Amino acid sequence: PAGKEVGAVLRAGNLCVLESTSPPYSTRMVEKIVSEVSGLAPEQFMTAHCPERIIPGRMLIELRENDRIIGSNRPESAQFAKEIYEKVVTGGTIRLTDDLTAEMCKLTENSSRDAQIAFANELSMICDKAGINVWELIDLANKHPRVNILQPGCGVGGHCIAVDPWFIVADYPEQAQLIKRARETNDYKADWCAGKVLDACHAFVERNGREPVVACMGLAFKPNIDDLRESPAKYIASRIVSESRADVLIVEPNIPSHPSFHLTDYKEAYRRADIVVWLVRHTPFLSIARDEAKQELDFCGVRKSC
Repeated sequence: PAGKEVGAVLRAGNLCVLESTSPPYSTRMVEKIVSEVSGLAPEQFMTAHCPERIIPGRMLIELRENDRIIGSNRPESAQFAKEIYEKVVTGGTIRLTDDLTAEMCKLTENSSRDAQIAFANELSMICDKAGINVWELIDLANKHPRVNILQPGCGVGGHCIAVDPWFIVADYPEQAQLIKRARETNDYKADWCAGKVLDACHAFVERNGREPVVACMGLAFKPNIDDLRESPAKYIASRIVSESRADVLIVEPNIPSHPSFHLTDYKEAYRRADIVVWLVRHTPFLSIARDEAKQELDFCGVRKSC
């Protein structure tokens, strides 16, 4: 639909830029659609791919300061796109390549991050089984000059890292073995976390003869933002609500309300809870003094320095 809309207004000499994350050959497919709708031959207009490199909360800053990649199947189109983007990208470097490489580059960046996070998440589950503090372990391992292990969490969310690797897996299923396994590991981590909470609820009932009050701390897909897309924390909270009989308090300090959850203030939730589940490492959570009478399940490192 977007290609058809662009084709309806495109004129000879215009530039059509695809910024959406997409698999290789997408820009050429858009070029074909635009050409068919506009009646112009591909040589009469220009197309390029320039993947976004921004994160929520820093969009305008990163639009100006991050390096950008521009790819086209014709060098003159890439150069023309560069001249336009240079008016916005004032602090970063613009690098030119072909359209296929530019498309794969964005998928590669996010797949690489996904694989690195999967290693940390898998390590956290191993350490839980072995009785090892994963936060201390990673801190010590990262003292090696060539080791940089990321911090584990309750999964991977957002509309980029949690989605983009599947483009590669779908088009290259035989080759993308590690990419697929990393994606499956990060999806499984959310189920693993939910299972740990449900087990804790069951054990609490057996010890105390009543259902616990459970505080789910955080719904966003990463710290200090209000974006809940593909959030593993939201998924875990939903499972606890639907699969337990506990009194579940939902906390997300970065949004005023939610259509499916009644939100509770984070200080009140901690005070009322028997079981505190740290799902997102929001900055306000770090100031909460620990109450040893409460059971805490820390999936994101809120208590890693305690």
